[in-house]
Amino acid sequence: MTAHKPGDPTTINRLYGRAKGKPLRAGQQGLVDTLLPRIAMPAEGPVTSEVLFGDNRALHFEIGFGGGEHMAGRADMLPNHGFIGAEPFLNGVAQALAHVDGDGGQHPPLGNVRIHHGDALEVLRRIPDGSLSFLYLLHPDPWPKARHAKRRMMNDGPLDLFAAKLNPGGEFRFGTDHPVYVRHALSVMRRHRHQFEWLIEGPGDFQQRPGGWPETRYEHKARTVYEHEVWYFKFRRTP
Repeated sequence: MTAHKPGDPTTINRLYGRAKGKPLRAGQQGLVDTLLPRIAMPAEGPVTSEVLFGDNRALHFEIGFGGGEHMAGRADMLPNHGFIGAEPFLNGVAQALAHVDGDGGQHPPLGNVRIHHGDALEVLRRIPDGSLSFLYLLHPDPWPKARHAKRRMMNDGPLDLFAAKLNPGGEFRFGTDHPVYVRHALSVMRRHRHQFEWLIEGPGDFQQRPGGWPETRYEHKARTVYEHEVWYFKFRRTP
């Protein structure tokens, strides 16, 4: 049995909860049955731009994309970049597929998105080190109870993995509306100052959504229904 140091990415276990909610509508099930197999991540082997898109392009990776609003918005903004999204919740995958498909003809389909229905860390481990230009973690499950803190995605093991996969100068974006998670995340990021530089000049940089950061439905609900404050963080991978 191999021994691992604390924070070693190989020791990370599953960090998400349920994988399915209410039954899918017929149209959603149709997309899962027909579109998902065409744009699904390969089951094994290295995950590279050449394997996924047939060329060398900037790669983006979104962990737990929810309903896919942010991923689809970014993919539409940057059609020459490649986007990988991972989401264990089937209903979220179905919603993202609708965006990729063009929302019923309202928009052109997106050809630069690949989706993994399952654990993001399984795919992330298969990406060669230094390959990602952007990595996104938006409104993850906060696991607010102290005894569940080890299940938060913002922890030493995942952060080491993020740092390994981002290229020097690559950007890690994190957003949440949960104050406990903010405090926890910033504490963890302080321990990784040698790997990440916080891109901030003043409070407005993390209190207002930056340009080029599409709103997610979770963010919209947090702001309009629960009247929560939302925080936005950008970190650059240091050389």
